[in-house]
Amino acid sequence: MSTPAAPSPVRPAFLGGSKQLFIGGRWVAAAAGEEFDTVDPASGQVIARLARGAAADVDRAVVAARAAFEGPWSRWTPLERQRLLLRIDELMLKHAEELASIETTDMGAPITRTRNTVKWISQAIRFFASCTGAATTTTASNSLPGNVMTLNHKAPLGVVGGIIPWNGPMGGQWWTIGPALATGCTCVIKPAEDASLSILRFADILAEAGVPDGVVNIVTGYGSEAGAALAAHPGVDKISFTGSTETGRRIVQASAGNLKRLQLELGGKSPDIVFADADLDAAVPGAAMGVFANSGQICYSGTRLFVQRSVQKEFVERLQRFSAGLKVGKGLDPGVDLGPLISSRQLDRVMHYVKLGGEQGARLAAGGRRLGGELAGGYFVEPTVFAGVDQRMTIAREEIFGPVISVIPFDTVDEVLKMANDTEYGLGGGVWTRHLATAHQVSQGIRAGVVWVNCYGAVDPAVGFGGCKMSGYGWKGGLEHVESFLYRKAVYMNIAG
Repeated sequence: MSTPAAPSPVRPAFLGGSKQLFIGGRWVAAAAGEEFDTVDPASGQVIARLARGAAADVDRAVVAARAAFEGPWSRWTPLERQRLLLRIDELMLKHAEELASIETTDMGAPITRTRNTVKWISQAIRFFASCTGAATTTTASNSLPGNVMTLNHKAPLGVVGGIIPWNGPMGGQWWTIGPALATGCTCVIKPAEDASLSILRFADILAEAGVPDGVVNIVTGYGSEAGAALAAHPGVDKISFTGSTETGRRIVQASAGNLKRLQLELGGKSPDIVFADADLDAAVPGAAMGVFANSGQICYSGTRLFVQRSVQKEFVERLQRFSAGLKVGKGLDPGVDLGPLISSRQLDRVMHYVKLGGEQGARLAAGGRRLGGELAGGYFVEPTVFAGVDQRMTIAREEIFGPVISVIPFDTVDEVLKMANDTEYGLGGGVWTRHLATAHQVSQGIRAGVVWVNCYGAVDPAVGFGGCKMSGYGWKGGLEHVESFLYRKAVYMNIAG
């Protein structure tokens, strides 16, 4: 029996018009009354106007979040917070197709991807719902004289700022909202200026589910204005940020004012290593989509593709055929594999690196062109493969954030591990081999927060991922992530008499 085809998406009614800030449970205009355009990257056309929030609006949001944190929300029980999260999940699934269509229109990802994002969010919400008892109190033995009881208590931090990237805002917001609701914190979300609409639509769902006023606040605007103000605000107890390493440095500096806690997922230039004994039928599409997924706009994309020399020629030929079979187009077409890049600025950046690759001696094996014709108004580029790349080339050193693979040959395990770790980044990595000993040796040898073996890019919210070196610090997912929204308190009770 054949599976029914997924419905063709329609333009959501939410698109169009002007969108306001969500502060204290109400929709409000920016204090300065200013707005800016948000653009459909598949057409280059304006699809809505966003409120241009700035420091004054961030301050209003932080005040609302603090009032909610200290108000009735602080008395919600773990069971009540769990039921709230499950209500959010139920409502989100009710609006799943609308949310997926908004995300696709706003940031370009294929509708097949954003539909799967909704399913992933449901999994994440249910995980966070299982963690509402994380703020626990336990007894601890001590060696003090007298009759002193010691308690270890985990309490919510307070107000958390979430600065969300444009490459997956609908899911990215839940790395902040999920643990905040699970632990009893409150939050202020600053979406990326290039893609804010799915987060704004979620605000109504949160309100309908019963999230108290001020527990989740959303301030749209530019990173240099609203984002910088949130990072530096003395009333914010923690910042969760995903974005470039350069911006991450500025957030670290801004956090010094009140020594707020930080969780930073920054840039990556991840190695994906294919050994000659690998199952090439799996490794070719797996490694290719480890870069081409989301048009290469994923921090842990395996853009440095190391292929053992004895199979490099065959592997590159297979990559060429696989790349040629991918359909690039507007994301609302259910048959599309790759959508546009997020903006004309990002398109220019990617094409600059493509040009550099050729100038520095890499061989263009596939793609490398901006697409025209009916796609000329959008920001589309072909899936691109460079072969014969030297580790010293710019395309092998710097994060491109586009669908560009650099194939680098190697001979031995020791050689490839040295090259794989010769980078300032440490976010992800991959290994393709049938040999268990090789899988263990190489996965342990790669200096990165997450390594995939014979697969690439899967993330379970109950397990999570993180980075090292210049890819940031802190962990996303798992109980460790939830507990980072808590602080530890020791209580000494003299119970004599």
